[in-house]
Amino acid sequence: MIAPEQKARVTYDNILRLSDDPDVSDVIKFLRAREIVHFQRFGEGLRLAKDKMNEKNVYYKNPAFDK
Repeated sequence: MIAPEQKARVTYDNILRLSDDPDVSDVIKFLRAREIVHFQRFGEGLRLAKDKMNEKNVYYKNPAFDK
């Protein structure tokens, strides 16, 4: 399975191969760059979420409530 951002990037690459209009190419290059950044940010967010889930939960027990 391919990520949506990767699929969009491949589509943009294909459009760039066919386009000879510089205005169209500039817009497609911008959109392709945006998809690359989205993919990178998603990876970073996923890594941060996994790291957070692996941390010790300090709020699991509160000694003040156990008295």
